[in-house]
Amino acid sequence: MFNWLQAFQPNPILFEAGPMKIHWYGFLMVLGGFLGLMIVLRLAKHYQIKKQFIYDLAFYWIIFGVLGGRIYYVIYAWAFYQYNWLEVFKIWQGGLAVHGVIIGGVLATLFISWRKKIKFWQLADISVVGLVLAQVIGRWGNYFNFEIFGKPTDLPWKMAVPFLRRPAEYIADKFFHPTFLYESLGNLVIFGLLIIMHWLIIKKKIKIPTGVVFFSYLILYSILRFNMEFLRIDYSPLVFNIRWAQIMSVMIIIGSIIGIMVLIKKNKLKKVEVKS
Repeated sequence: MFNWLQAFQPNPILFEAGPMKIHWYGFLMVLGGFLGLMIVLRLAKHYQIKKQFIYDLAFYWIIFGVLGGRIYYVIYAWAFYQYNWLEVFKIWQGGLAVHGVIIGGVLATLFISWRKKIKFWQLADISVVGLVLAQVIGRWGNYFNFEIFGKPTDLPWKMAVPFLRRPAEYIADKFFHPTFLYESLGNLVIFGLLIIMHWLIIKKKIKIPTGVVFFSYLILYSILRFNMEFLRIDYSPLVFNIRWAQIMSVMIIIGSIIGIMVLIKKNKLKKVEVKS
């Protein structure tokens, strides 16, 4: 079933015509973003949010998301980029940090919700569903670039990595954990859970404060990412010998739990005020 992971050697370039090159990484990022937008539009309809507003917001999501993701990654991998400034602009080669994309997306949503007088938490709840679907597809771009694979393994679903793409300390190893696949499947599970939450809310089967879906995504993805970091062998800044993404994930989980508690408390206070 997983023989293709050992036999198939992906080419990072999807299409080439003269000087023009279309990379799988860029194509999959665009495809993931497009499908994510379609899901957001469907959800927005159920919450009586106009389609044109989502299209306008998507423009800012793209700009802020790409900038945030790239800036975060450059800072994250500063040890490399401080000596290779031209590489900063080669986004097609990979290097969009998910945490940076999230930060950029949140800033874009805050800006537009303030400007258009739309509730931020409702937008956040539906936007994360599109984001995680984009992650499901976008992670495959790492496969075509031979990025973020994990430690050596002999498991049936092991991934073959070419000699020239292996880290020096693992140069003699041929097969590695396909962490891109693990994260893609994990995000697919998160996507399903968020869709179920929205379905229960829309059908009025559960009553939860607006914003809980957003924080649920942050918690679920951070748990997934925290565990993936135990397998990943790509460069990461270390703090007390702990990978930075794990520290970031723990901070997000704690902050999200606090956020949910605050939303629940505010919701209870509103109910009390209405009754009185």
